[in-house]
Amino acid sequence: MPPKREKDDVNVVAIDSDDENDAVPGTSNAPSNKTPSQSMPSVQQQQNPASNTVSSVPGNLEFRSFWKAGDYAVGPTVMPSPIQGYLEHARVHPKFLHSNATSHKWAFGAIAELMDNAVDEIHNGATFVKVDKLEMKDNSPALLVLDDGGGMDPESIRKCMSLGYSSKKSKTTIGQYGNGFKTSTMRLGADVIVFSRATRLSRKTQSVGLLSYTFLRKTGQDDVIVPMIDFDISGHWAEPITYGSEEDWSANLKTILDWSPFSSKEELMLQFDDIGSHGTKVVIYNLWLNDEGIYELSFDDDAEDIRLRDEVNHGAVKQMNKRTAMLQSHISYRIRYSLRAYASMLYLRKFSNFKIILRGQPVEQFDIADELKYSQVVTYKPQLVATTIGFVKEAPSLNVSGFNVYHKNRLIKPFWKVTGDGSSKGNGVIGALEANFIEPAHDKQDFERSLLFIRLETRLKQMIMDYWKGHCHLVGFQPPNFKSHNVQKERILQQSSGHLSRSRNELPTLQRDIATEHQEDTSLDQPITCLPANDVQYFSEQHVSS
Repeated sequence: MPPKREKDDVNVVAIDSDDENDAVPGTSNAPSNKTPSQSMPSVQQQQNPASNTVSSVPGNLEFRSFWKAGDYAVGPTVMPSPIQGYLEHARVHPKFLHSNATSHKWAFGAIAELMDNAVDEIHNGATFVKVDKLEMKDNSPALLVLDDGGGMDPESIRKCMSLGYSSKKSKTTIGQYGNGFKTSTMRLGADVIVFSRATRLSRKTQSVGLLSYTFLRKTGQDDVIVPMIDFDISGHWAEPITYGSEEDWSANLKTILDWSPFSSKEELMLQFDDIGSHGTKVVIYNLWLNDEGIYELSFDDDAEDIRLRDEVNHGAVKQMNKRTAMLQSHISYRIRYSLRAYASMLYLRKFSNFKIILRGQPVEQFDIADELKYSQVVTYKPQLVATTIGFVKEAPSLNVSGFNVYHKNRLIKPFWKVTGDGSSKGNGVIGALEANFIEPAHDKQDFERSLLFIRLETRLKQMIMDYWKGHCHLVGFQPPNFKSHNVQKERILQQSSGHLSRSRNELPTLQRDIATEHQEDTSLDQPITCLPANDVQYFSEQHVSS
């Protein structure tokens, strides 16, 4: 194990890239027995005394848009001098919090990460996750994510706030990289405060942690500092847990009060009331704005939903034809801007004792397989994955197609169109499968493009083509290799009237002409719009019997 650098014994986490064996002190419920020479500097020690005011830092968070929040000048950085006999220690600049969060291109993907954390707590007794809006004192909105899982003790919350730590080793848990909390919260807002209650070995604790991009920028920090405080609540009152001096604990509390929406210790403690005996509460504030200076998340368009403002307005037209209106009402379109729609199909299997509660109302889980007609189950080999495939119920009027691909019950690629653009083959065909044999990208919005992924893409394309050939006639499309109705009808009429104008020797030429006309018929694979009902029934029966 590499030796630790010099630190003071205080309850502040400096996020770094060391492995778990080099974790910072103060992660135990018991007071640390380390000497001052082994511990970490306190908040007061690490702040630049000359930069505690807003005016001393260039930029002052003038860019409230997420994609511009990383554009600020970095002041002079003083790196510690190497100490003989000690390994060099990597530091993380606050700008990394922003650049790390850019892995989330989509705000809903970031919210889904926080819901995943709650779903992973089902095995610890979680029965709900609530996602809602909170109104701050300055009337600005904040995002609330609350669950009643097992909660985090002082050690766990420090791992949550640090980079790369993850204790989720189960084959069923969604999280695995130890980075989702940081990337998701920083993608949604500049600051986040976490409250958590837990019971470990009969000891009840509650902890508060603050990860504030605003604090780090405005105080000119060149390392990521996360002030935290812990309480032992096993008795009748909350007893502060100190790892160094009481002054260090008080310094952490003061920093939290100065940079969070809560201005007193009493107000801070009230935030545990809706957690109950165990669980975690995440409050993200100073939410990001879009390029027009408006909050990226919209809480006003629907009192029971959270919407992406830019996606709602994207492509909006005053007058829509019937087909466009049908498309925009379908869930494949609504998941772009409606969190309720996206959350409804975020998990493949319906929960039995767990609810997603959005803006006070439960989210009804949506299974696309229940909405298909002429569906069938196809096994994807060699992984033996059952894939449900069928026509969307609005086919052929609605041109929606693709596969919903899940990983460990979590939606990764919604309505993934594997067929080429411009081809009518596969229109209206929808599928769903769980592909646990390939790894998702870190933002869980795509898969790593491995050889297994390429093989899956090829097989799904073939699966759609095979299904299309055997079922397209059932929704009004002409099946492939289907002879032109006009050619067949003309030949039948000529034979029945006995007025064939060609001799027996000319029959091969006639057959070639019919074959040529069939090949040049551009109506193949298009909806049948001009055949009488009895002819459609006749051709369907002929196809089925063949």
